[in-house]
Amino acid sequence: MNILLIAIAVIAVILLFTGGFVSSLNFLLWVGLILLVLAVIVFLVRMLSGNRRV
Repeated sequence: MNILLIAIAVIAVILLFTGGFVSSLNFLLWVGLILLVLAVIVFLVRMLSGNRRV
């Protein structure tokens, strides 16, 4: 019975960390997409305005 409780506790901890990582990655995915859109907008504005300064 003790081994079963230890196994359940280990599985619960693994699932807890996995859920935390997934939510963190989901947040970082949205941040990355927003930054990508901003970079594309800045690139297009610089391209259309003719600003060639690096």
